[in-house]
Amino acid sequence: MSRNTPRLLDPKGGGDSHNVTAAAYVEPAEYGTFSNHRQDVLHVPYDNGDLVTAVEDRDLKRGLAQRHLSMLGIAGAIGTGLFLGLGSAVQTGGPLGALLGYFTVGLVVCAVQFALGEVSALLPVTGSFVRHTEFLVDPALGFAIGWNLVYGNVLSIPSEITAICVLFEFWTDLNPAVFIIVFIVLTVVVGIAFIRVYGEVEFVFAILKILLVVFLIILGLVIDLGGIPGTPAIGGAYWRDPGPFVEHIATGNWGKFLGYWSVMTGAVFSFAGVESLAMAAAETKNPRRAIPAACKRVFIRIVVFYVLAIVVVGLLVASNDERLDNSYGNAAQSPFVIAASAAGIPAIPSVVNAIVITSAWSSSNQSLLAGTRVLYGLALKKQAPQVFLRTTSWGVPYACIMFFTPFMFLSFLTLSNAALTVFWWLVDLTAAGVLVSWSAILFNHIRLKLAMRRQGIPDESLPWHNSWTLYSSCAGLFMSLLILLTGGYEVFTKGNWDAQAFVSSYLDIPLVLSAYLIWKLWKKTKMVSLSDIPLEEAFKQARDFQDDEPPMKSRGWVKLVSWIWD
Repeated sequence: MSRNTPRLLDPKGGGDSHNVTAAAYVEPAEYGTFSNHRQDVLHVPYDNGDLVTAVEDRDLKRGLAQRHLSMLGIAGAIGTGLFLGLGSAVQTGGPLGALLGYFTVGLVVCAVQFALGEVSALLPVTGSFVRHTEFLVDPALGFAIGWNLVYGNVLSIPSEITAICVLFEFWTDLNPAVFIIVFIVLTVVVGIAFIRVYGEVEFVFAILKILLVVFLIILGLVIDLGGIPGTPAIGGAYWRDPGPFVEHIATGNWGKFLGYWSVMTGAVFSFAGVESLAMAAAETKNPRRAIPAACKRVFIRIVVFYVLAIVVVGLLVASNDERLDNSYGNAAQSPFVIAASAAGIPAIPSVVNAIVITSAWSSSNQSLLAGTRVLYGLALKKQAPQVFLRTTSWGVPYACIMFFTPFMFLSFLTLSNAALTVFWWLVDLTAAGVLVSWSAILFNHIRLKLAMRRQGIPDESLPWHNSWTLYSSCAGLFMSLLILLTGGYEVFTKGNWDAQAFVSSYLDIPLVLSAYLIWKLWKKTKMVSLSDIPLEEAFKQARDFQDDEPPMKSRGWVKLVSWIWD
């Protein structure tokens, strides 16, 4: 932080003072006020928590660097969807249909990442796009999306721990309760530790995932080209028979199109997590530089990994291979494992299973980070109890973590078949939350750009900007809403009704709308006019921000691998 900073007097702290940046945004009096000798310099007409607040600037610690953010995004997006789910995509749409489906969603992810980067560089707040929505659109919509995220992450953590238990069954018959306890403790320890500890743990996990992806892509090409002794070359045989597309639900070209379209819903959930890298913006060093850099780099790397991986999978496994029907959710379902097993390489299943376990635990850690920071942001806006503003001396919102911890024990429900059914129904309630979040990010960006035009502020005033992002955000928003509304189309076709699939695809929409209307009617909020969005205060804070850590380039042998995050 800057050394030449005003001092913040905390009425609750018996006169103790804390340094804050000159542009720190001041909360109402019960949180702290600037001493009188600085009030003439710091004019802050807005004290509703829309910008970076004095509370988060004082109580949270900036421990995440740009490399952590980049790897957080990669770790969130590379998981079971890549290692286990690509086979299902090929089975549904064929090798070309799956490739087109993932590439289409990859373009939407591009729009999301650039929109998130531009808005977060201007407003690097805890809670990210939830607080952006309140500032740029309507406080009621921010409330609805925020609590939807809290609910989704509350259930995501036990669901990931359950997945870990299933994955361990690939090796052992040990009681799953043992693994549940162990990973609950590990998740809480990482969550309550210094934010830098979390960043380093996820950094290591991301490295492991990337190494496995690169290894599997190279191995797949070797197998396909006949590089394994005793294994004939496959080449593009599966693109010729059974063919590049699969007819899904219907026949002919329409059936092939539906196969491609069905792949996109799965692709969305594979990419889920890239939007959470800015959740801890107030705990990031130099966020106005780090977040845009991470957003840009994460998009390129993730799309390249996914596109290359799905090309290789389409070469290795036929879309009508019955082994893709494995419903156990372990390494045996992976198309890479199927190909390696056929080539007589026995160690691959255990390697993939081990990395997928780290992926599941990484996802639970990320859910805890995202959920607690959203809850903290809601508390800053008085949309959640103020007790959630309490932090440890090392800057971690421990009250939020204590709120999430009891829900982790829902994992024990999965030990009973009847309770397991109820548990997964609860998880499925917010399955469409990813698309809701992406839509919010894109809509926030559109509103920011339109408000800047209305108020005569040039794009160049943004800490990070691109001339084409308004158009990409409009196209991305259209696609996100279209996929959201058509994601469960199969349940409306003849003979394919499935209540759980319907809930998974659509129930999150009325949940968000209900929360929005409840807060709107109770608090009588209004959509903020483009002319009334206080952009000048945001730009003033951005101008006053001092970059106290110059960018550092990796040197020596580290430079050979640092292209992943630099």
